[in-house]
Amino acid sequence: MVQKRRTFDTHFKLQVVQMIKDQGLSVGQVCRDMDLGETAVRRWLAQYAAEQLGRRGIGKPLTAEQQRIRQLEAENRQLKQDNELLKKAFGLLRTGTEVIYQCVDQLQKKASTSVTSLCRLLDVSRSGYYSARRRVASAPKLCPFSVELQATFNASGRSYASRRLRAGLRARGINVGRHRVRTLMRRHGLRPVWRRKFIHTTDSRHTLPTADNLLNRQFDPPTANTAWVSDITYIRTRSGWLYLAAVMDLFSRKIVGWAMAPNMPAELACSALHMAIAQRQPAPGLIVHSDRGSQYASNAHRALLARHRLCPSMSRRGNCWDNAVMERFFLNLKMERVWQRDYANQAEAIRDVGDYIVGFYNNVRLHSKLGYLSPTNYERQMAEKQPITVSVNT
Repeated sequence: MVQKRRTFDTHFKLQVVQMIKDQGLSVGQVCRDMDLGETAVRRWLAQYAAEQLGRRGIGKPLTAEQQRIRQLEAENRQLKQDNELLKKAFGLLRTGTEVIYQCVDQLQKKASTSVTSLCRLLDVSRSGYYSARRRVASAPKLCPFSVELQATFNASGRSYASRRLRAGLRARGINVGRHRVRTLMRRHGLRPVWRRKFIHTTDSRHTLPTADNLLNRQFDPPTANTAWVSDITYIRTRSGWLYLAAVMDLFSRKIVGWAMAPNMPAELACSALHMAIAQRQPAPGLIVHSDRGSQYASNAHRALLARHRLCPSMSRRGNCWDNAVMERFFLNLKMERVWQRDYANQAEAIRDVGDYIVGFYNNVRLHSKLGYLSPTNYERQMAEKQPITVSVNT
């Protein structure tokens, strides 16, 4: 089997380091998503840390006050992580009152604590607890896989409907019909989030040259790195707008490049495309489709495509359906994550959106178009059926 040695420039290495440093992603997550070697990425992190120390002055001892501040910051981060973990655990319990009332029963027996104290601790009413105990005899028995159903629903960010929940349960080895899943969702009050909003972020009223629509709505290429789509969307924070530029491989619906900034110049679209090219290293002739926005018609973006011998393609004027797949990804991102959050600033939004792309969408989320597989798993299965060249990271 022929091995192709991949090389990465300084800009791409810095992008990967910033994803780990600024967006809070783990090394393992980034390596799995971008098909990178952990040894190489950790070496890039060490080089970055050495450069930062060099700017501050290596060997300069920290004062007692600086050491104390670092210690307090570490303790604060740990407390925040513990608090988030407890919130998630408590939220899982609150999805079914029977579960939390059973906790009261078990803690009362094991810890010999009063019902009043336990109800106050778990934030439930004492009258509700006693009412639930009276209903236990007449209430229908819980389905044996109700816990797995609620866990799968919560793990999706409360976004899965009955079809994806059914597929998620089958992946856990639980064979259940869709109508049974819908019944259990109603019983437990599991309702996916669905909110539709739209604001134009594209300025196509310019005199820059545009490209023909080479993609022509052919959204199902036969192999990876045959056709990519790209676009820009907005994300609201309390400190102002944050803009996200993303690049998707249509073969697996995987996001292969992205960039975020508080404004949307041409450099934003170029940065997302540069990440995709450095990660996937496609052969010449790849179609890169976008709308007619000034960012994609700019000299910088066209020069980047020409340098790597990629073919530009643009939607027809005012026709959002020509880029429908990317529009759908942005809608999923906002329904499943952004509209459920209230971001204090752009940095918080950058971390959360990066976690959605790497930690959920690319590697976990079940796609109906892919036979209810995640993009990463779909690419792996297709690679096993049709072996491709192995890449070596440097």
